[in-house]
Amino acid sequence: MGESHLLVDTDVLIAYLNRRSHREYLEDATRRVYYSAVTKKELLSKPGLRESERGAILTLLKRFRQIRIDSRVARTYSDLRSSHTSMAQADALIAATALARKLPLLTQNVRHFAQIEGLLLVLPKEPSPVLPKRRRMGGRRKR
Repeated sequence: MGESHLLVDTDVLIAYLNRRSHREYLEDATRRVYYSAVTKKELLSKPGLRESERGAILTLLKRFRQIRIDSRVARTYSDLRSSHTSMAQADALIAATALARKLPLLTQNVRHFAQIEGLLLVLPKEPSPVLPKRRRMGGRRKR
């Protein structure tokens, strides 16, 4: 069986960090997993992020391959923003990365990406339960 490739959306990595969701995608040695430079920025710029959380994020990201915003991604992003003017900038950059590199996008946020023609979405199999606030990335513990 051959190796498969996919781009992961920020929400999938957050779910993995918080509760080890989506292990079948992120811990599968037959998959080559990529993430956008935007995803790294989103993960590391969370308000209230503790140093231990920052370390966990950086350790996780070392296991995967980062895709930088190059001229192909930038061109695709520009086209997407022209045709999907209400789309959030970060979502458009992640979608542009997937399209420019011809990678399926693993995401829990179908509604953010469903309208983009040519973008192949991979939907996680497991449900995404809501966590208690004290365990969310970047959240503060209540006492």
